[in-house]
Amino acid sequence: MAFSFHDLLLLASFAAFALLLPAEADVKSYQFDIVVKNVSGPTIYAREGDRVIINVTNYAQYNMSIHWHGMKQFRNGWADGPAYITQCPIQTGSSYTYDFNVTGQRGTLWWHAHILWLRATVHGAIVVMPKQGVPYPFPQPHGEAELVLGQEWWHHDVEAVEKQGNMLGLPPNMSDAHTINGKPGPLFPCSEKHTYALEVESGKTYLLRIVNAALNDELFFAIAGHNMTVVEIDAVYTKPFATDAILIAPGQTTNVLVKADGRRSVLHVGQTLQRRPDSGRQQNGHRHSPIQRRHEPTLVESHPFHLHGYNFFVVGTGFGNFDPAKDPAEYNLVDPPERNTVGVPAGGWTAIRFRANNPGVWFMHCHLEVHTTWGLKMAFVVEDGNGPEESILPPPKNLPPC
Repeated sequence: MAFSFHDLLLLASFAAFALLLPAEADVKSYQFDIVVKNVSGPTIYAREGDRVIINVTNYAQYNMSIHWHGMKQFRNGWADGPAYITQCPIQTGSSYTYDFNVTGQRGTLWWHAHILWLRATVHGAIVVMPKQGVPYPFPQPHGEAELVLGQEWWHHDVEAVEKQGNMLGLPPNMSDAHTINGKPGPLFPCSEKHTYALEVESGKTYLLRIVNAALNDELFFAIAGHNMTVVEIDAVYTKPFATDAILIAPGQTTNVLVKADGRRSVLHVGQTLQRRPDSGRQQNGHRHSPIQRRHEPTLVESHPFHLHGYNFFVVGTGFGNFDPAKDPAEYNLVDPPERNTVGVPAGGWTAIRFRANNPGVWFMHCHLEVHTTWGLKMAFVVEDGNGPEESILPPPKNLPPC
């Protein structure tokens, strides 16, 4: 895209190798260089039970930390990443090695910068495969693809935009374009008009790993002429259900199965942004495309709350004030959805339940970046327990200094 922009921050260079050990788990090692480039960050691939070692070198002008969104980091908050909560940021020209185990988790998660508004352009997907020999709890798809929605493009430094809004006492301006996997489609003022394209075979079923990386936009996602089967939310398998559209909040991930019914071998992926979620679907400019996708911010804003270090069960939600005498009777204590990020309805409430068995300091905040900036955030301090596996690990020797 021929944008005139300043200091666009992305994770640009990437190298990976796996060292096979005698044990079942592997060690996945990555080198991330934070630089000024106009490319997307890499996807991290691992298996349940792996140890992941990621050395982050910061070549950007801003001090920065990286959060591995949805990773539970059992007893290891030092690898969680929120700046000034569990670590000081990695200073420009310095490095820090994140070292953590993938324990009891598989599915689609993501990573992003966790300081200021820098996650606008510093983010990528995480794909955790099941253990070797363990199948999916649904038919094996013919192929898979990661779709990072809401990747935002800015004409100017996003931090300068955010500071301008604060000076005026207003929400900062929106980004200049939304993309899917870095492709803007034909509806934004970009010199490049390409949409993301996925090669498929008619009649085959594909697994789409969808991430909402937008700063402040809840998004609707749909595929024209096709239904989807939701099989996973926030890296937790769910009861499969069919739908023609999903709502996905910033920070959330959703896996869906799609059967390619069209005659084409390439699906051109487009998008439109609309203020009204109930308005009709708009074409993406590719009349020959058998599948067209769109995503859009909702008119009524909810608050997607994310809890670090844990998953939780969403046992209840409602509008208006919570009534402690009546509402708990309606809790779903049988099969509630399990998530790490949940949308709390505007003017309403959501009840979550989790066992505080992971010692450390765990950030909880609204994943609309503008609301986090304004103070919609807190932290749980979970103290050590009595057992040998109930105490926080000592901090690493190379923890960044403040």
